[in-house]
Amino acid sequence: MNVAIIPARGGSKRIPKKNIKPFCGKPMVAHAIENALASPYVDKVVVSTDDESIANVARNYGAEVPFMRPAELADDYTGTSPVVRHALSTLLEKGWDINYCACVYATSPLLTTSLINSCYEMLMYADNTDYVFTAARFSFPIQRAILQTENGGVKPFDEFGITQRSQDLPPAFHDAGQLYWGHHKTWLDTTKRIFGANSKMVVMPDHLVQDIDTPEDWVRAELLYKILQSESVK
Repeated sequence: MNVAIIPARGGSKRIPKKNIKPFCGKPMVAHAIENALASPYVDKVVVSTDDESIANVARNYGAEVPFMRPAELADDYTGTSPVVRHALSTLLEKGWDINYCACVYATSPLLTTSLINSCYEMLMYADNTDYVFTAARFSFPIQRAILQTENGGVKPFDEFGITQRSQDLPPAFHDAGQLYWGHHKTWLDTTKRIFGANSKMVVMPDHLVQDIDTPEDWVRAELLYKILQSESVK
């Protein structure tokens, strides 16, 4: 079977209880759960959390919470991969027969089921691919970035790039922070990195990518979500 694992710890600082805070009518994590459950490529959705209130909300929306995440994996410094590895190892020990695993971020309400499907299909049909993830294009050439020095001055991030025309520079992309598909053996192999040479990306349109780390981000994401929902019903 294929599983979607949604990391959702309870210790968010800038937006308290962010993962279960109401977002356009339902808890934030519910959007990720429902979108993953709607995919024909996802058999079960598992929420990895250290918080009982998040666990209860997750179960109410159809996810499973067969374990509680240990405290050492629920701090401000633990990355995504160790959390997914812990979840997969625990599920395999419980006898789950897992093939592929999607990591879906709890704070990705703009991620659609069709994009979950597209990433999985790319993983299936692309040769020698470890991971497929969603990405977005930088709107401005990163080669023309500038840095502020300690004395308040500026210096180019890239001495060569700053001298080039924008249209002559190759596009650059960044992780959209939403979705990562890989075989469970790939996730468990610590030598294989999500952003390694054998990974591929599905480039998202800008209006489907929004970090939600601050109250301002939250407001912007809700506005985008409402616009997208109104457009989809026309």
